[in-house]
Amino acid sequence: MTTTGVRAHARIAARADGRGGTLLPVLDGAGPLALRRVRSTGAEARVMVVGAMSGPLGGDRLALSASVAEGARLHVGSAAATIALPGQTGDEARYDVRLDVAEGAELHWLPEQLISAGGSDLYVTTRAELAAGAGLVLREEQVLGRAGEEPGRLTSRLTVRVAGRTVLDQELSCGPGAPGGWDGPAVLAGHRAVGQLVVVRPEFAERPVQAQALGECAVLIPLAGPAALVSAVAPDALRLRGLLDEARSLLAA
Repeated sequence: MTTTGVRAHARIAARADGRGGTLLPVLDGAGPLALRRVRSTGAEARVMVVGAMSGPLGGDRLALSASVAEGARLHVGSAAATIALPGQTGDEARYDVRLDVAEGAELHWLPEQLISAGGSDLYVTTRAELAAGAGLVLREEQVLGRAGEEPGRLTSRLTVRVAGRTVLDQELSCGPGAPGGWDGPAVLAGHRAVGQLVVVRPEFAERPVQAQALGECAVLIPLAGPAALVSAVAPDALRLRGLLDEARSLLAA
């Protein structure tokens, strides 16, 4: 296995300050993952992930973890889209996200899109571990190729566990070398933007959401436990965001 590429692990920790707000005792950026606290109101702390260099490139091993302690409220976004690019060696890049949310805490994980540029090869994993009574809003968006460009290889795995129970574990692989059919009618149907929205709310345990189609290209389904999933495809990133924003508003009602 090659040892080329950047190795970096950025970390965020949030805890309640005892006065109705949220502190960030740990805010450590690394490599291309710079972390900045931005202005917020109320109990929520806000963090922006800022790209300090190009990446992920082939051969990179990047990780980002966020831990939200009991009673804390954290919102994490990103300043711009993340672009997976080919490296000098053609090796696979990895980007691993780990989220831990304690009982009575809430995390909004809302980064910008991940773009799979031509010639790139990226395996990205997002794993969220929630205690009973925790809340989560997680948006994940992938765009296959820049304008007029064929995509690279992109594999994305999303796992969500609540109180030790897996409520979602799915993987999608697209682009050159991916299993056949990824671009066919059963998966993306020729679309080049795909996204998921996962919402975990304690009240969903007693009042699960109702499965429904959200137009022609999105669907809302209940998950086991206090969670719901929206899956959507669209021709481009702008229309995908519109679908997921509408779904997010629906689930917040």
